[in-house]
Amino acid sequence: MGRQLISSGSTFEAQIGYSRAVVSGDWVFVSGTTGFDYRTMTISDDVTEQTAQAFANIAAALAQAGSSLDEVVRVVYVLPDAELFERCWPAMRDAFSTAKPAAMMIQAGLSDPAMKIEIEVTALKGSAIA
Repeated sequence: MGRQLISSGSTFEAQIGYSRAVVSGDWVFVSGTTGFDYRTMTISDDVTEQTAQAFANIAAALAQAGSSLDEVVRVVYVLPDAELFERCWPAMRDAFSTAKPAAMMIQAGLSDPAMKIEIEVTALKGSAIA
């Protein structure tokens, strides 16, 4: 079983040495993903907008891997300020209205003070609820 490496085109991937996602068999592992718009390498100041952009970035990686948000089985949210978590809930509900994955939220510092949320997911291809 080989591995397929997925890139978003983000400069971070080349600078740091990682893939946006890795596919191994039916599993898709998506790296911690922030709200950067990778086309412009800009990020909103608003945590709600960052959350929506992070999900757009994740959805794009999953699509390249032949998967989708509906096949996510595990999600981890990391926020430097846990008090902002509730503001992210609407975007989380939208992203996972079908999948309803197992979830965890961690409060921890991120590598850039502009980042207000980072999201990591694991998907299992073929697991979407019909």
